[in-house]
Order: sequence, then structure tokens, then C-alpha cells
Amino acid sequence: MKKAIALVLIGLSVASCTQTEKGAGIGAATGAIIGGAVTGNVRGAAVGAAIGGVGGALIGHVTDQPGQCYYRDRYGRRYIDNC
Repeated sequence: MKKAIALVLIGLSVASCTQTEKGAGIGAATGAIIGGAVTGNVRGAAVGAAIGGVGGALIGHVTDQPGQCYYRDRYGRRYIDNC
């Protein structure tokens, strides 16, 4: 029952956010769960949350811009252009 309530609260907390914020929240939560499960300690969960949050924010940011994609040039620099 506690898990169901937690999932409902998480779902409601991201209901009115932008895609970038939703991506960051979902990425951070997923990263924390995976990091905690793999390492078995809080430090791993914190690192996982940080990495997941950044990754989720980047993915969410792209979805805010329909028809735009991230690309890398031959020097490794990222840029956004039409898909």
C-alpha cells in the first residue's frame, strides 16, 4: 500500500511540469533506484540520482522542441538542428 501511495504522489508531483522537469525528475528517481540497488548504499543512490537527473533533463529538453534533434560534430561538440 505504501508503494502505491508513493507512486501516486510522484505522478501528481510531475503532472504540471515542463518536459525538461519531468525528464529530470523521472531520470533522478530511476537513477537513485538503480544506483542504490547496484551499490547497496546511499552514496551510490545519490550518484545515480545526479546522473539520471542530468540525462533525463537533456532528453526532456529535446522533447520540448519538436522537430529538433541533438547531433555531434566530428570534434565531439553537441548541437541542436532540425531532424
